[in-house]
Amino acid sequence: MKAAAVIVLVALAWPLARLDLGLAKVWPAIASLVLVWLLRQPLPALLLGGFSGALALHAADPWRALPEFLSVHVAGSLHSAWNSSALLFTLLMGGFVAVIDSGGGLSSLARRWLERPGRDPARRVQNGAFAFGLACFFDGLANSMLVGRLFRPLFDRERVPRAMLAYIVDSTSAPVACVAFISTWIAFQLSLIGAGFAAAGLEANPYTVFTASVPANFYCWFTLLLVFLAIRRSWRPGPMAEARPDSGTEGGAPAPVSAAWRGAVPVVFLVGAIFAGLYFDGAGGSLPGSVEDVARAFGAADAARVLLWASVLAAGLACALHPRPQEAPAALAQGMLSFVAPASILLGAWALGSVVKELEAADWIAGALQGRMPPALLPAVVFAFAALTSFCTGTSWGTMGVVMPLALPGALTLAVAAGAGPGEVFSTGAAVTAAVFSGAVFGDHCSPLSDTTIVSAAASGVDTLEHVRTQLPYALAAASAALLLGFLPLGFGLPAWLCLAVGALVLAATVHRLSR
Repeated sequence: MKAAAVIVLVALAWPLARLDLGLAKVWPAIASLVLVWLLRQPLPALLLGGFSGALALHAADPWRALPEFLSVHVAGSLHSAWNSSALLFTLLMGGFVAVIDSGGGLSSLARRWLERPGRDPARRVQNGAFAFGLACFFDGLANSMLVGRLFRPLFDRERVPRAMLAYIVDSTSAPVACVAFISTWIAFQLSLIGAGFAAAGLEANPYTVFTASVPANFYCWFTLLLVFLAIRRSWRPGPMAEARPDSGTEGGAPAPVSAAWRGAVPVVFLVGAIFAGLYFDGAGGSLPGSVEDVARAFGAADAARVLLWASVLAAGLACALHPRPQEAPAALAQGMLSFVAPASILLGAWALGSVVKELEAADWIAGALQGRMPPALLPAVVFAFAALTSFCTGTSWGTMGVVMPLALPGALTLAVAAGAGPGEVFSTGAAVTAAVFSGAVFGDHCSPLSDTTIVSAAASGVDTLEHVRTQLPYALAAASAALLLGFLPLGFGLPAWLCLAVGALVLAATVHRLSR
């Protein structure tokens, strides 16, 4: 039954194109969305969706469509210097995180700080998990594994429910990685932004667009704010109030412990190398004279080259500082191998985006929406659509890879058609980019199908469905605030910082009242 549904979804692109229906232009993306939900695997869904578009382009002749899809749209994606650098950076960051984890330096730092005497140790371990989750900004999945494994015995000792640990761990994984300027996500995000502007026939520095979108990534910021408020006010709504501390002492395999500086130095070096590299590459070696000089340099930098070389050097430094240097290469290789599957989603997303571009889907969407949907509603609609997609599929990267090739080029083309100037077009692109990322993180954060949700629950010693049930009220509160107090007013012209301030005040007042 499932195989028949896959065949129908893929093959339906050709009759739609034969009948000259505009739906054929977006059918690859629609098919990918349905297939992600059906197959529970983003990579085959993205590839099959892209292949359906190739069938539409080649009159349903699979003998022509398949070779061209593989050579032009899949393999051709690697001909781009940016794409190949992004792929290597993602793999290297996976290895870097594995080396840091296996060395145990960060574990030593956390335990030393948390085991100090003081008042309210239960709140201190929660704050420690929150702070450590923020510090492990470079990867969401590694964050979940590392923080959950480290803090589970400490939560048990202080009689704090493990469900609360799972919520803190999950809320500082994808939401932090999505807004971090340096992470395993950034290469994928920048590649989607660049492809979206290119599909609309526009040029923009992806890093500059990403930077402008970060303040408007309302779901991620409101999620982090709610964690802080929930700890400070001991706010445990609904099912979380029923969660009980674990009576056992089992806390999983203890994290290795070594000198804290062995873990901290490579991370600090990575951050400094990327920021310094972006500036000097874009500025040509001159020293900054103002904030504007730094911004211009970042915008002009070859971000792909900087990210790649910084990750190579940081991975080498992490191996050199490993307490057992002979084990570092194996940890690096294992970490890189563990990221082959996530990195392969890059190829699927690039291939789908390439097919959608050739079908001229962005122009069709802009024409269909022009005069029918107020441009002010676009950020809110895109966020809601991406949030629903990510929750049903459980994948943030798959959602980004499917939704971004449709939403960003369509919104940009619509803005240009409406006579918007370059600044307004750029602002539209940043707002829609933030809406896609926010919506994608919502599902990654709380869907029972999400790998981050599953890993957060397992690392914290909680059943997956219990974790979803206890976390969902927090996630829905953050999503509601993002939609009503963030993306709706943003679309009508309010600055992102004002939306953030109002949303933060409303959430703080609500938690204060409900926790009394």
